[in-house]
Amino acid sequence: MTWVVVIFGLALLVFLHELGHFTVARLVGMKPRAFYIGFPPALAKVKRKGIEYGIGTIPLGGYVRIPGMHRPAARDFQALMSSALQEEPALVPAAQAVRRQLDDEDFEAARAALPALTAALEQAQLTPAALRSAERAVRDVDEGTGADAYWRQPTWKRVVVIAAGPGMNVLVAFVIFFAVYATGAPSQIPSTEVALVEGNTPAAAAGLQAGDRVVAVDGIHATSFARVSELIRASHGRPITVTVVRSGQTVTLGPRRTTKTQGRWIWGFVPASRLVSHPVGASARLAIGDCWRVVTGTVSAFGGLVHSRQRAQLSGPVGIVRASAQALQLGTSWYLDLLGLISMSLALFNFLPLLPLDGGHILFSIIEGVRRRAVPREIYERASFFGMALVLLIFVIAFNNDTSQFR
Repeated sequence: MTWVVVIFGLALLVFLHELGHFTVARLVGMKPRAFYIGFPPALAKVKRKGIEYGIGTIPLGGYVRIPGMHRPAARDFQALMSSALQEEPALVPAAQAVRRQLDDEDFEAARAALPALTAALEQAQLTPAALRSAERAVRDVDEGTGADAYWRQPTWKRVVVIAAGPGMNVLVAFVIFFAVYATGAPSQIPSTEVALVEGNTPAAAAGLQAGDRVVAVDGIHATSFARVSELIRASHGRPITVTVVRSGQTVTLGPRRTTKTQGRWIWGFVPASRLVSHPVGASARLAIGDCWRVVTGTVSAFGGLVHSRQRAQLSGPVGIVRASAQALQLGTSWYLDLLGLISMSLALFNFLPLLPLDGGHILFSIIEGVRRRAVPREIYERASFFGMALVLLIFVIAFNNDTSQFR
């Protein structure tokens, strides 16, 4: 159940991100053509009112297909049609009619020439790959020449549609932080109750369990975690006994030797924190403060990627799932707090001004608005290659950090 809850929580963040794009696109008149969680091929899909909803096989995010992200170009159309034209020369006249109009940038005429090409494709005998590519060419021209095409919209519409995804994640992060503070946030003062027993530690070997309340170490009574920690550290590696209250009964565990980690003698458990509720106004202020701390922390982290210590703090999907599972074991408040952190981090990552991230699309929309004409497709492709290289580099570093403990 822990893993089910963790995966559901992360999938929900992706869903809400895409829902932001989807909802705002519809509100400003850009009807999306597809809404997916995960990437194709589809595990399941259904079409409603011209929109395809689906769950993809590759669980690395999601996407909303907004029509006409780029100005239709004759070169792109020809590249997608090439296999079909080689297999079925009878398609050439209809395809050339569309391409000529695209060369002249007469998009209405190109759109008017599509039905003849579509009818010819229905009669052609093509291999599945060539047919898919040709259908993609027709679809791109159809969507790119429509009145609701993204590239034809005013700059403000393009920006708000793209910003709505990460913006939704910012809102979700604030709501989560606010709810945690209003209903009971972990305080800075730990209790003597055990929240989590770490694996392969003396505590685990002695049989300590989450929910146990520590009352004594080596027979010395302790009423605070500070006192418990002090008695454990004073052991300097010798065997100790720990007395706990479990289900109303007193149980003495051990003796087991303590182990040294990061210069401290420990037994290997995490204490629970007392939950403290805050008034509505204070909860809102604290939630805003948490969101801002994520912003400053993220900027600092990216600025320090050249240093090995900062790079070691990067975490990817594997580390995020593992940390979420551990937080859930500590308690719902801990898990929700981490989920808010992930949501905010997802927003900031997507706001990076790199294609194909949302921030890259926002940047190019603003550039095109200032220039009053579209940026050539070749520039988009080069910028996307550079952006993907940087994103891949970050992903490789994070994945290496996530898996280093297993090597």
